[in-house]
Amino acid sequence: MKKGLLIVLSGPSGVGKGCVVKQIMSDEELKLSYSISMTTRLPRNGEVDGVNYDFVTKDQFKQAIENCELLEYAEFVGNYYGTPMKRAQDLINQGRNVILEIEVEGCMQIAEKCSDALTIFITPPNMQELENRIRSRGTEAEEVIQQRLSKAVSEMKLICGYKYVVCNEDVKLASDIVSLIIKRHMQN
Repeated sequence: MKKGLLIVLSGPSGVGKGCVVKQIMSDEELKLSYSISMTTRLPRNGEVDGVNYDFVTKDQFKQAIENCELLEYAEFVGNYYGTPMKRAQDLINQGRNVILEIEVEGCMQIAEKCSDALTIFITPPNMQELENRIRSRGTEAEEVIQQRLSKAVSEMKLICGYKYVVCNEDVKLASDIVSLIIKRHMQN
């Protein structure tokens, strides 16, 4: 059985990574499995434990780090985020293409460990649009919004570390481009 791909979709917070992933997950030809990340942040309205994230305590997360159970992890605005290694490896071994929707720091960790990972940076059409998207969520205080925007500026400088860059001006178009990239790599 042919092993699956490890696909990393990342970019600044608010760029629409989740919207792109939601669009491409319905394409059965891509054989995608979504890797659920672990986080210490509180669930947003409508998020479900074990579906959107595995919501854990900081102590549980630190234990996973100590036990080398994470493919990548990062701390962002006071919370930890990471990818459980075993779940992703099991899916890849079953021939599934595992898609990770993670922050830029995590992608850089994966790129160091897994040179064959398919890394795709999702960029906003411009910084004003990114700010509008973050604000439209209505879930964060002004201080957190400013932290996210500041971090986005530094993350945009890391684009050259990715195999592909896709602008998310239009979710359908960005999703179509990401799908084509994955299909191309599935043929190799």
